[in-house]
Amino acid sequence: ALLYLSNGKEIIWIRRGQGMKVEAEQVEVSYGARKILKEVSINAGEREFVGIIGPNGSGKSTLLKCMYRILKPEKGCIYLDGREMQSMSVRESARKMAVVAQHNYYNFEFSVSEVVLMGRAPHKKALERDNARDYEIVEEALKTVGMWEFRQRSFSTLSGGEQQRVILARALAQQTPCLILDEPTNHLDITHQLQLMKLVKQLDATIISAIHDLNIAAAFCDKLYALKDGEIVGYGTPEEVLTREFIQEVYEVEAEIARDRKGKIHILFL
Repeated sequence: ALLYLSNGKEIIWIRRGQGMKVEAEQVEVSYGARKILKEVSINAGEREFVGIIGPNGSGKSTLLKCMYRILKPEKGCIYLDGREMQSMSVRESARKMAVVAQHNYYNFEFSVSEVVLMGRAPHKKALERDNARDYEIVEEALKTVGMWEFRQRSFSTLSGGEQQRVILARALAQQTPCLILDEPTNHLDITHQLQLMKLVKQLDATIISAIHDLNIAAAFCDKLYALKDGEIVGYGTPEEVLTREFIQEVYEVEAEIARDRKGKIHILFL
């Protein structure tokens, strides 16, 4: 199946995913004597957009790093469609899950196209060369995020927001049924924040994202998990979770909840 997306001037085709069930069960992580995650369990159903919210230092990024294999939990497991992720090879799990991380550094000078082409690596055999279809997918992905004109630029010369869009294109080129996003709207202006989140929302894939902006979380997520001090302190739809009382308790700020003409909630901080 294919999905139509518009980049303003032309319609771009990108291949749709299939969605996947993702579960974290009783995950624990410590740094020295400090426990960062305390028996955290979350689940994301097929094609669900799940947001992970909470104050700085609550464990959001640590949880996601466990889910995309940068960290190994001391206790607990991550399951992809019911199968324990640690039983899979890194290549196999990379065919199922793509990542847009907060920070992306390369030790060598790569062009934008070369960075996005890296998303095709999990689908290649050893020493297999890139083919015409790989380059076609890279072109589609870059046009989708509005970065096709930058394809020959060195990745290191781009602004933080431009780099983030390229990393999203790399994840799209990976063509996985699950996408992990760690604070994806960092470095982006308001226009590109909304464009990125709308694009991700339209993907026929399971999305798990750490989100700093509660209004972004309210607008795009199907359900939310709230973390504080390494523990789950809230779960439900945005309307169920994002109440005045909850925001006061977790973030220690006063807020009002308003609705726009479409009935969507918006959080006003006092």
